[in-house]
Amino acid sequence: MPLNRTLSMSSLPGLDDWEDEFDLENTVLFEVAWEVANKVGGIYTVLQTKAKVTGDEWGDNYYLVGPYTEQGVRTQVELLEPPTPALKRTLDSMNSKGCKVYFGRWLIEGGPLVVLLDVGASAWALERWKGELWDTCNIGVPWYDREANDAVLFGFLTTWFLDIVTPNGLNVKKFSAMHEFQNLHAQSKARIQEFVRGHFYGHLDFNLDKTLYFFIAGRYEFSNKGADVFLEALARLNYLLRVNGSEQTVVAFFIMPARTNNFNVETLKGQAVRKQLWDTANTVKEKFGRKLYESLLVGSLPDMNKMLDKEDFTMMKRAIFATQRQSFPPVCTHNMLDDSSDPILTTIRRIGLFNSSADRVKVIFHPEFLSSTSPLLPVDYEEFVRGCHLGVFPSYYEPWGYTPAECTVMGIPSISTNLSGFGCFMEEHIADPSAYGIYILDRRFRSLDDSCSQLTSFLYSFCQQSRRQRIIQRNRTERLSDLLDWKYLGRYYMSARHMALAKAFPEHFTYEPREADATQGYRYPRPASVPPSPSLSRHSSPHQSEDEEEPRDVPPDEDSERYDEDEEAAKDRRNIRAPEWPRRASCTSSTSGSKRGSVDTGPSSSLSTPSEPLSPASSLGEERN
Repeated sequence: MPLNRTLSMSSLPGLDDWEDEFDLENTVLFEVAWEVANKVGGIYTVLQTKAKVTGDEWGDNYYLVGPYTEQGVRTQVELLEPPTPALKRTLDSMNSKGCKVYFGRWLIEGGPLVVLLDVGASAWALERWKGELWDTCNIGVPWYDREANDAVLFGFLTTWFLDIVTPNGLNVKKFSAMHEFQNLHAQSKARIQEFVRGHFYGHLDFNLDKTLYFFIAGRYEFSNKGADVFLEALARLNYLLRVNGSEQTVVAFFIMPARTNNFNVETLKGQAVRKQLWDTANTVKEKFGRKLYESLLVGSLPDMNKMLDKEDFTMMKRAIFATQRQSFPPVCTHNMLDDSSDPILTTIRRIGLFNSSADRVKVIFHPEFLSSTSPLLPVDYEEFVRGCHLGVFPSYYEPWGYTPAECTVMGIPSISTNLSGFGCFMEEHIADPSAYGIYILDRRFRSLDDSCSQLTSFLYSFCQQSRRQRIIQRNRTERLSDLLDWKYLGRYYMSARHMALAKAFPEHFTYEPREADATQGYRYPRPASVPPSPSLSRHSSPHQSEDEEEPRDVPPDEDSERYDEDEEAAKDRRNIRAPEWPRRASCTSSTSGSKRGSVDTGPSSSLSTPSEPLSPASSLGEERN
């Protein structure tokens, strides 16, 4: 039986227009999430990029509610006094009863107001609230599960919430670099290459110009995020590349935060050796340049036998000796606290990917979020993604999946699954996703081994592409960013809020959506041609970078004459109708409703306090009454 698709999946812009304005004097919107000013995973990006769209609709009637973290507040939040008497009374009341609640403005685009709840300060009420959760809902929470305990505390401290699943977009203005994204790819790739030069010192026996960078990133959920399948596919890919004599090398990054105590000494040494070589080369170059300059000043060609002296050769030999290494380059960049039982490291030991010279697939496990201030790999996540060639996210379960979406708007191909919201969304709106650099792995109907074989096939076919083919594919991938823009997908959050208000307060709000028209929405057709690898085919802006050009002696592909990137891009964009911001849903509000500045949509008695903790059922019931 075919799976049902929600409205957002089957008809992208197919929502009714809102006919009347909301009465913002009597309506306040709270959005509750654990990653408000608290980076854990992809939801942080959802909130950060969506804030401006929602703020444009609701103004200062829009509040984000999240957990208080010292690091997040110190670096991202400006603490303020509550702007309304009702909000101040609420915060003062909770603080006076043993809670710690903070108010401020999140310093991101849109500058939304935030209410931050300190769950640790309310730990004294944990057992009572867990007991109530059991008594009312028969839900037990283990005493030793910190994440579950935090969820209980945060849930009871939060007085109003909304939970409707909607497709998540991105602020495309932030991620798309206009027509320079191909150049940005080359620049970011150069930063990654510098790290690779240091990491593999002494074993840099592969051609960096024929090296592809794959990566997986996210929370460290080994099976759920598909790291197990990815590792097994890498082992099979390594075998295929070796037996077929491929000159391609793959460096696969695992960016998943885990428990560590510091950087690996050998990894830091690699970067120090690389820097020493660079400094040595610059010193010799400057001396060479000065001698050349002096020779030219007197009108004579230099004597090449005198350009480098004995001291120069001694300096260079010392630098070369420093690159000698007896062990393989490390797999992990940090010292792991649970090295012997870590799932990624245990699997790597089983499949034998130890970064040896014979391996065509190299693995680097970076168990920490990326940062431009890191002494090891000084790039932020966005720059790192731009520099890679392929994102691999074979998740077994993913409500949406932000990592492949970020790849898409930056023009980086990715692998997703049909068990993720993103994968299903792309299958719905693209006739041939792989032609646009969106590979959909079947983890719904295939066995684990079959899914791994399919992933290996995706990876191997990607390795067989020429540079020109990868450039064309990146152009196509970047054009899909319109599918993920909040100017389209933000309207589904609007619709969800209107729907929730109409259900919770039918006497004040109405919402009557009609059935979606089958002709609404859009769907990318198959590309007009298969991406060729011609040296003479025309390319459109964005142009490829200098180091991405195809060798001139490669003969033109037979499909080159019928491939026109400019024409194909124009056809793709004609498939997208220009979005129109929907007008807000009709609503009816009585004069007895809450006044402007109210902090809740129900009676003040619905506030959850430590002295009178409310069960989820009772809280919901009071809000609806």
